[in-house]
Amino acid sequence: MSDPNLRLVTINDVEAAALAAVDEAAIGSLLLDLLAVPSVTGSAAESELQHVLAGHLERLDLDVDLWSMNLAELRAHEDFPGGEAPRTEAWGLVGGTRKNDGPTLILQGHVDVVPPGDLAQWEGDPFRPRVVGDVVHGRGACDMKAGVVAILAAMSAIRATRLRGQVAVHFVVSEEDGGLGAFGTLQRGHTGDACVITEPTGGALMVANGGALTFRIEVPGQATHGSTRYAGVSAIDAYLPIHAALARLEARRNVDADPLMSAYPIPYPLSVGTVQAGDWASSVPDLLVAEGRLGVALGEDPAQARAELETCVAEACADDPWLRAHPAVVTWPGGQFASGRLPVGHPLAGLVGAAHADVTGSSRPAEKGAPYGSDLRLYAGAGVPTLQYGPGDVRLAHGPQEQVLVSEVVTVARALVLATLRTVGEQVRASPPL
Repeated sequence: MSDPNLRLVTINDVEAAALAAVDEAAIGSLLLDLLAVPSVTGSAAESELQHVLAGHLERLDLDVDLWSMNLAELRAHEDFPGGEAPRTEAWGLVGGTRKNDGPTLILQGHVDVVPPGDLAQWEGDPFRPRVVGDVVHGRGACDMKAGVVAILAAMSAIRATRLRGQVAVHFVVSEEDGGLGAFGTLQRGHTGDACVITEPTGGALMVANGGALTFRIEVPGQATHGSTRYAGVSAIDAYLPIHAALARLEARRNVDADPLMSAYPIPYPLSVGTVQAGDWASSVPDLLVAEGRLGVALGEDPAQARAELETCVAEACADDPWLRAHPAVVTWPGGQFASGRLPVGHPLAGLVGAAHADVTGSSRPAEKGAPYGSDLRLYAGAGVPTLQYGPGDVRLAHGPQEQVLVSEVVTVARALVLATLRTVGEQVRASPPL
């Protein structure tokens, strides 16, 4: 029996010419170049990479807007998405084809990467990319310089093609700690009719993102000498009932999750990432500070999610004799990611899905939700229908085994070519408009 999801591949001459122009060797070379720039969030190298990419966009004959963002103004905005990494500057970068009467399709990628962590766990320098056959290893390989390269390769392949609409490339900073770059880009007025973010999705279409809110819980204790610990109160011991209450809260919040999130054992994780207490081994610690991230459900108001965690901590304190008199304090520093999703039935998913199917000869990819926050929610919140589709396995992101297949980058670049031409090209197929 034939697969009903398979479709007859019909690629016209214009599309075929653009697909033939996707340069696999250039993709591999450019990926290695970008990985060698240690563009950790907030670092000088992050800004350096934006200037390097501006040169690439200029060589593609795009109209380029490279600007230094007004950090004070953006941070003072009521909708500022938060941030965690210290920074003194942030650069925005947008390159666009000539504006025509048709729709504008945004291709977006972030240039920042997380720190490499324990260098002993890496095989070699994380910022000296290592190639083994078709696999490229290095920090940022899949999250998400491979996606950035796929965008550049697609734009290079269609540069000679006449368009009825516009393609706008948004390269942004600070995605990893809240989305300052995307926020600043949208605030500058760069928008469009639809957006594809090339985050690592392993060939799937991520049409929704859960949110993530960074929290801090400060738990007081009472210091004394370790030999008379019974005369004090350990902040570590005081924190334990709060930690148990957080686990119960996570379980409650993951009952009846949205079907898009059904593939995940815990769709909306609540995770404590750091716990710090005490400053002397023979002293009873008088303060514990726990920081973590609270998953936000699809469609949930972040304010409601914050209120639930605050109530959970308050109730745990009320049940404990020490904490009842000395309650823990909850604050919300760092990144504040709301959820976001592509409107149900929007044609963008069909366009990108069909493009992927046509270049791979396979069925259309599945539509899923992602349990992590991303820039998707900022574009969706600005009224730009957005999905994620890009090379790489997100499970390898942020770890010492981060890698990506060059062949997967090529596939995504080719799919972006078809999706772009079928959205803003002169020979647009009969399909629902964006």
